[in-house]
Amino acid sequence: MLVTTTDGVEGKELEILGVVFGNTVRAKHIGSDIAAGLKNIVGGELKGYSDMLSQARKESYDRMVEEARKMGADAVVNVRFTTSQTMAGAAELLAYGTAVKIKKN
Repeated sequence: MLVTTTDGVEGKELEILGVVFGNTVRAKHIGSDIAAGLKNIVGGELKGYSDMLSQARKESYDRMVEEARKMGADAVVNVRFTTSQTMAGAAELLAYGTAVKIKKN
């Protein structure tokens, strides 16, 4: 499955199937919060949060691609990621794009 942030596939005509989404909601972990507090004093990467965001991004991406597959798509174009706070200490990561079928010439 081709997945791209561009709005098309160069040299190809596309049939739009619809918008697809993949999301996940993650809550902060008390261990990560303690480590983050210490890093706030000495500086450095908040590895626990970086890992959590990487996992959330992969999960939301995979869910978006799976939704596109179920629609019979060959590709997802114009892919974007966004985050939003759902409650104190928890956030949603959303991947979305347009599922398309590549027309055969």
